[in-house]
Amino acid sequence: MSMENHANENEMSKNEEMISENNEAAENVSAQQETPVAENGTKEGASAENVVVDPAIKLQQELDEQKDKYIRLYSEFDNFRRRTAKEKLELIQSANEQLLNKLLPVADDFDRAEKSFKDKNDKELEGFFLIANKFRKTLEQSGVKVMEINAQTEFNPDLHEAITQIPVPDAAQKGKIVDVVEKGYLLNDKVIRFAKVVVGS
Repeated sequence: MSMENHANENEMSKNEEMISENNEAAENVSAQQETPVAENGTKEGASAENVVVDPAIKLQQELDEQKDKYIRLYSEFDNFRRRTAKEKLELIQSANEQLLNKLLPVADDFDRAEKSFKDKNDKELEGFFLIANKFRKTLEQSGVKVMEINAQTEFNPDLHEAITQIPVPDAAQKGKIVDVVEKGYLLNDKVIRFAKVVVGS
C-alpha cells in the first residue's frame, strides 16, 4: 500500500511539473504576441490622448491662428474706415451742392443787374461790384465754375439744355450753340446746372 502511495506521489509530482512547464510556455507565447512598438516609440493602437505633443509646435499653431485672426480683423477695420470716410465726404459734398445750387440764382441776378447799368464806371456802383465780385470768388473757392461757351461750341446734351433751335445762314453753325439764355455751372467737374442754350439748325 505504501508502494502505491509512493507511485501516486511521483505521478502527481510529474503532473505538476508538466503544468508548470505549460504555464511558462503560454507566458512566453503571450509575451511574443504583445502589441509591436511603433517607430515613434509608442505602441500601435495606442490612444491619441496618450501621444505627447511638442510644446513648440503647439505654440506655433496657436500663434498662426492668432496672427490670421489679427490680419482678418485689421482688414475689416481698414475697409470700414475707408467706407466711412468716403460716405462722410459724399455727405459733405452733397450738402454743399444743395446750398450752392440755391445760390446760383443770386449769381444770375448779379449778372442781370450789371447788364442793366448804363455807366459801369459810376462810383456809386463800386459797392455793388465789390459785393458781386466777392460773391463770385466765394463760389469759385467752393469749387463752382461757370461753363465756358462760345460761338464755336458744339451742343453737348451732357452739359447743355437746348430750349429752342433757330435757322442759321451759315451751315458751319448748324448743331452749334448760337446763344446762352442761362449759364451752366460745374462743381468739381460735375454738372450742378445745365446751360440753357439756343442751337442753330
